[in-house]
Amino acid sequence: MENNLVIVESPAKAKTIKKFLGDGFLVKSSYGHIRDLSKKNLGIDVDKEFTPEYEIPADKKKVVSELKKIASEVDIVWLASDEDLEGEAISWHLSEVLKLKPEKYKRIVFHEITKDAIKNAIENPRGIDINLVNAQQARRVLDRLVGFSLSPLLWKKIKPSLSAGRVQSVAVRLIVEREREINEFKSQSEFRIFGFFNINGTVVKAELNKRFKNETDALDFLNSVKEDNFHVSDLVKKPGKKSPAPPFTTSTLQQEAGRKLGMSVAQTMKFAQSLYENGYITYMRTDSVNLSSLAINTIKSEVTDKFGEEYSKVRQFKNKSKGAQEAHEAIRPTFVSTTELQLGKQEQRLYDLIWKRTVASQMSDAKIEKTVVTMTNDKNNVSFVATGEIVSFDGFLKLYIESSDDENGDENSSALPPVNVNDPVDVDRIEANEKYDQAPYRYTESSLVKKMEELGIGRPSTYAPTISTIQQRDYVVKESRPPKSRKVGLIVLKDGEIVEKSVSEKFGGESNKLFPTSMGVVVTDYLFGHFEEILDYNFTAQIEEKFDNISEGKLTWTQMIKKFYKDFHVKVESSLKEKENTKWEREIGNHPESGLPIVLKIGKYGPYASIEGGEKPVYASLRKNQNIESITLEEVLDLFKLPRDLGEYEGDQVIVAVGKYGPYVKNNKAFYALKKTDDPYKITLERAIELIVEKKNNAKEAFQRTFDEMPGLKILKGRYGPYISFEKKNYRIPKSLDPETITLDDCKSIIEKKK
Repeated sequence: MENNLVIVESPAKAKTIKKFLGDGFLVKSSYGHIRDLSKKNLGIDVDKEFTPEYEIPADKKKVVSELKKIASEVDIVWLASDEDLEGEAISWHLSEVLKLKPEKYKRIVFHEITKDAIKNAIENPRGIDINLVNAQQARRVLDRLVGFSLSPLLWKKIKPSLSAGRVQSVAVRLIVEREREINEFKSQSEFRIFGFFNINGTVVKAELNKRFKNETDALDFLNSVKEDNFHVSDLVKKPGKKSPAPPFTTSTLQQEAGRKLGMSVAQTMKFAQSLYENGYITYMRTDSVNLSSLAINTIKSEVTDKFGEEYSKVRQFKNKSKGAQEAHEAIRPTFVSTTELQLGKQEQRLYDLIWKRTVASQMSDAKIEKTVVTMTNDKNNVSFVATGEIVSFDGFLKLYIESSDDENGDENSSALPPVNVNDPVDVDRIEANEKYDQAPYRYTESSLVKKMEELGIGRPSTYAPTISTIQQRDYVVKESRPPKSRKVGLIVLKDGEIVEKSVSEKFGGESNKLFPTSMGVVVTDYLFGHFEEILDYNFTAQIEEKFDNISEGKLTWTQMIKKFYKDFHVKVESSLKEKENTKWEREIGNHPESGLPIVLKIGKYGPYASIEGGEKPVYASLRKNQNIESITLEEVLDLFKLPRDLGEYEGDQVIVAVGKYGPYVKNNKAFYALKKTDDPYKITLERAIELIVEKKNNAKEAFQRTFDEMPGLKILKGRYGPYISFEKKNYRIPKSLDPETITLDDCKSIIEKKK
């Protein structure tokens, strides 16, 4: 029998580790945390130094029972959970719940699941680091105190079932503030002048070093240069270099996977977890850019073999982030020689990205030559500038180019042909283009992670859950929106002739961007108005630093919590006693026909508009992609066009409206949901009848049996197979029984057995 029990968090990790351990080792999974704060009341004894009240969830009792039994039968229990705060806490909880004496267990850590790493960990065990455990407890307790205190306030002041979180609320604030920047942005246009010059058979685009406020000034300029000749007045060549980016941290991996692979932060972490647990990459929660000397040497050999000696350059990057205590190395392949995986397509794509980034970090700089060409007219009063880059040695660019959050890039940079000073150049054409200022960009998931990291909000382990949580709570939505069209001016000077045009351009298109919902805006405003400190970026970053200090043994966690809670609790109690009306309302204008005011509000089912002052209010729900803060009066008036009377079918009116569960058609007291492609404001009577007939036909085809002796009992077929429906409860029919021939006695027996 095995005399060693190794406990890890996941079955996949257990399976990989088992391969590297010999006989005598049994590897089991705890399936993550086995204990958490009690869900009864607060789960923290505030009067006893904020002592956490832990409980084993029902779904973990079987796992704990099994681990207890095995632990009592072995000589040594090896606690092998991850090496970050959560991992340390899991090991501590295991030692407590399994009642392990110090001589009975050993704590081991490794940041890659390889034979050498596991062997080294077994040979160098340590005890549980109680400072790391306390830092995790401090985070968990503080988050529970904030959430448990603020959520009831939101229920009372805004709407039931809302919730607040310490880091999540700050992330929502970032998105709300960006949305307001965009809404308040007044886009102004100006005319930029671009010259297209024929240089040795190549047309080069250059820009005038002056811009014009209006079309008249731009037109005057083009008239002034109609007859001008141009020559090269200046040529500057600057040698330069580009260096590779450091290996991935959690944050940079999430950003780059979002930009290059279109992965959400949650998907990135899911696939990275799979890569780690299967032994392909090092630990995926890290803010370190370090590489081990062994890794650097193996990467150097790989670069030399694949690309040649001149492409190799050894580098060791330094950490810039504060408190980079969560891991010892950057995210890198465990074996750089491995390129093909025995995993899914998405894991392979993410691994390829990690492999290229890691290898490129140890490659030579790219050598570039930046060229700036100035073309001036013979009067010497007008100059156009063109820039270009020539890569004389590609270096790391041969393998990997880092992407950027900049959505425009350099529109004037291009490859330039050979040219000398004083060379005459032919004017192909000169254009005056009307260009509008660009509003600030909305956040993508990856650019939000970048911003949070810059502000010191959160840590590698919290970015993904934070961004997932704010979407699950419906404070933020991730969606794409089509671009709009607008007319812009274009004036073209060609062959001495000036032509004025008006052309259409697309603008404002969004792809997978984060938008605040109406609820996100209202909750943020309330919290910021009453608990500004909680939503303060610096305060949130300082809290993270305190967690770091606790993990290093420099601060007692209970003192930190006590200091925070004292003032916070007083503010919560004071806010609960407030009697003023804090319900969110916004008067947007008056109805053009009745003259009555239209007010935007938050109700039980979300944001809605209300025409008030008449005999009784008239209500209309906002659509999913409409925000109470940015919606216009014109858009609100559209909402009151529903319900629409489309006509008559089978002796009753066909009405289209929007309800709690979305748009629907009503006919003869029955309801028929619209498809996603149907617009309730445009749907025709013919299309509505199609939906009615389709649902009726589906109902006819649906399987159903009843018994005269028990009219309330039905046999139905659902998406998971046949079942009995009786007294608002469902009972699955065993596969051994045929729903076509099952008897009433069989049905009664199934119901009794289930009861």
